[in-house]
Amino acid sequence: MLKQSDAIVLRTYPLREADLLVTLFTRDEGKLRGVARSAKKSKRRFGGALEPLTRVRAYYDQKTGQELVRLDSCDVLESPLMHAVDYERAVALSYVAEVLDELLPDHDANDAVFRLTLSVLPHLESGNIWMPLTYFDLWITRLMGLLPELGACIICGEVLNGTGKVYYHALADGLMCVAHKRLASSEMSLKSRALAAEMFRAAVDTFSAQPWKRQQGADLRKFLGQCIERHIEGKLVTGVALGKLD
Repeated sequence: MLKQSDAIVLRTYPLREADLLVTLFTRDEGKLRGVARSAKKSKRRFGGALEPLTRVRAYYDQKTGQELVRLDSCDVLESPLMHAVDYERAVALSYVAEVLDELLPDHDANDAVFRLTLSVLPHLESGNIWMPLTYFDLWITRLMGLLPELGACIICGEVLNGTGKVYYHALADGLMCVAHKRLASSEMSLKSRALAAEMFRAAVDTFSAQPWKRQQGADLRKFLGQCIERHIEGKLVTGVALGKLD
């Protein structure tokens, strides 16, 4: 009997001549990996449904003792290809997919992260990627338990209020006061810290009307990216690509 679930396609890899290995973030069972037989040939079963970050209704079967599911078909519910895709937006979409794939454990449903992703994706538009990426990074680190305390120095415990400078470092697990910053630390602006507090209180739609330039929240995104990379013990490939965008 086939199972079905709302799902978000994260990645696909070639597997044999016409098959694809697909990574799905399903609402009901978390991250699954499965084989889509003849996916390269079957437009009826998979046509356009396996592009990264496409929201689908996935139909699949998993036999006892087997790690990979058999992906029978997918119905497209929402596709990023329904809107203009330029290089900037393609990199941003790939970044979200990579972060989800790296952070989510297999077979562990996480409805909060699923809802976060669905709320952010409509805002990842050409020419407007930095606000939704900032919101996504902030909340994904919080929901996955990776976000350190932002209100106190990790070394001495001093309260980090708006009157003093605050620093972070790629090898440190949180923010530091001026007295305990490490060599080659970066400063996080008061404006970015206030932005994080605002984003914790409001939905992503609240910020969509504001014009966002890349510089806005850049130090916050860098800090959050470092939190993610320390957890996965490696570099995000798409994070490097984002850093090269103008």
